Amino acid sequence: MKAISLRNVPEDVYAALQEMARENRRSLQEQVKYLLEQEVRLIRQSPTSRASAWRKKLGSRNCLDIPELIREDRNR
Repeated sequence: MKAISLRNVPEDVYAALQEMARENRRSLQEQVKYLLEQEVRLIRQSPTSRASAWRKKLGSRNCLDIPELIREDRNR
């Protein structure tokens, strides 16, 4: 695995990363690595492939037809 060294990280960014790491029960190094991995995954996916993945993920859910429910409510 390759290593990256960062210099001159602003104090507020460093503090925010420490807080995120603490909240997620990770070391600072693990948190930064996690954030970098997530960013790379997001950049590599096209918007259409992300939308397709969400449709696939949510497709099995029984969603209500909200406009139809509003029409029925108005007709009462």
